[in-house]
Amino acid sequence: MKHFAWMLVLASIPMTSFAQNTWDQKETKKEAVEKVVVAKPNPDQKYLQGAVPLVDGKVVFSKTFDAPGKSAFQLYNIVGRFFQDVIHEPNQINSDFVKADTTDYELGARYEEWLVFRSNAISLDRTRFYYVLKANCQDGKVTMEMSHIKYFYEEERNPQRYKAEEWITDKEAVNKKNTKLLPLTGKFRRKTIDRKDYLFNKIEGLLK
Repeated sequence: MKHFAWMLVLASIPMTSFAQNTWDQKETKKEAVEKVVVAKPNPDQKYLQGAVPLVDGKVVFSKTFDAPGKSAFQLYNIVGRFFQDVIHEPNQINSDFVKADTTDYELGARYEEWLVFRSNAISLDRTRFYYVLKANCQDGKVTMEMSHIKYFYEEERNPQRYKAEEWITDKEAVNKKNTKLLPLTGKFRRKTIDRKDYLFNKIEGLLK
């Protein structure tokens, strides 16, 4: 009889109560999933504030590379060959050595090359890109500098000359929220940093 009474109690509970509870659980799970926001990587992150350093008001990229076991003379020769190889790259226009000091083991080269923003069958967007590479070689290490950066843009239509200090700094090329690069100056900043990274990474590999 007790079992029969319990069955009567269950029968008296509306089925909609169970259905509602199950539905609520599904809705809660759905809402929880919707609240999970997947953060997308910012493609401009490496180019934002701080990526272009200023030294005494001038844009100067610098880095010291360790080369354990190598003498200043050995490093001078390695860097000299690298500078020479860059001078003969296909994108070069008018580049040459400006210093080769075997006393202090210092090297310097001035580069003028094409920096290409976009190239396809119907358009070519590029600028002349000027910079100086310097290297100071010591036993076990090399300090590299990239400076005196300038651009000569749209020379065939509306010639514009820019210095890095007035064109690719945080103030000139990054939005106020530090979330993205500005359209025109930003493309110069991005390509300049990419070129610097390529050169510095290349020399780092040669010194290992």
